[in-house]
Amino acid sequence: MNFAIIGCGFIAKKHAAAISQTESAKLVAVCDKVTDTMQFYKEEYGANDYNNLEVMLEKEKIDVVCICTPSGYHASIAVQVAEAKKHIVVEKPIAMTLGDTERIIEACRVNEVKLSVVHPNRFRPVVQELRKILDQGLLGEVSHASCMVNWNRNQEYYDQATWRGTKEYDGGVLMNQAIHNLDLLLWFLGKPKQVFSMEATRFRNIEAEDVSVGTIQFETGALGTVEASTTVYPKNYEESITIFGEKGTVKIGGTNALYFEHLEIEDMTDNQRQDLKESIKADPWGTPGHQWIIEDMVNAISENREPAVTGEDGKNALKLVLTFYESAKLNQPVQF
Repeated sequence: MNFAIIGCGFIAKKHAAAISQTESAKLVAVCDKVTDTMQFYKEEYGANDYNNLEVMLEKEKIDVVCICTPSGYHASIAVQVAEAKKHIVVEKPIAMTLGDTERIIEACRVNEVKLSVVHPNRFRPVVQELRKILDQGLLGEVSHASCMVNWNRNQEYYDQATWRGTKEYDGGVLMNQAIHNLDLLLWFLGKPKQVFSMEATRFRNIEAEDVSVGTIQFETGALGTVEASTTVYPKNYEESITIFGEKGTVKIGGTNALYFEHLEIEDMTDNQRQDLKESIKADPWGTPGHQWIIEDMVNAISENREPAVTGEDGKNALKLVLTFYESAKLNQPVQF
């Protein structure tokens, strides 16, 4: 299947690499307003380059388009691509507003094209194993969970482009970094009922938040805490999710939530626990998450099914971020 990439910044290279590693997938075209950014893709993958999206969609035989532009442009581009009858892989967040998200989902529905949102952390080996543990009911009822993303994004990171750190095109630590972990909380624990959040812009010269703390009450009755920041000195400190159940406690952690840091389950022997921890350590990254997303899209088209991470999944993660933002603005709990 022929792929095209719109927006040739940093994240586009992950898409290009994933496409090249996927059987039956080929990168045929790239599109960006800045010509120089496309040179790498021309030389490395033989992709044709375009400054105009409409021209690329007309001239190239494309099956799937990867949207890798700043987040604030996702909606207008996705609608145009859907109307051209191309399937879509869009980077997180799916959009910056729920209204724009609905426009994307509806355009894909009307034009009968598939939509996948890039939440690649779901495909990390340790995350997959934790999901199996939950699906098998090994933890019993969950009482509460903790999610932490304490990273460093210095001022130079935000100064790379004028859109970084803006509320219209990028968002802050919740929208741009921790949204992956919020997606995992939803995937693990289900729908929230209510959230309460506080946020601040402490150290970075940006419009959006660089630190956020909040709580979630899930419909199951379980509670969750979220702590996220880009202010940590001097480098990434921790990315983790801990789930506390009546029959076990599991923490996946490290600087990138790649390992079992704590694994205590009632019906798991010491040997089983050690074997599972060691198997994860042997290959913590597994198949890159972007490759999972690309391969899944190819298979979803071939099998005529929904992708593993749908537009609704992307919408729910965005909605949780926006509900946190609303709570922080109002300084009170907000219903999800």
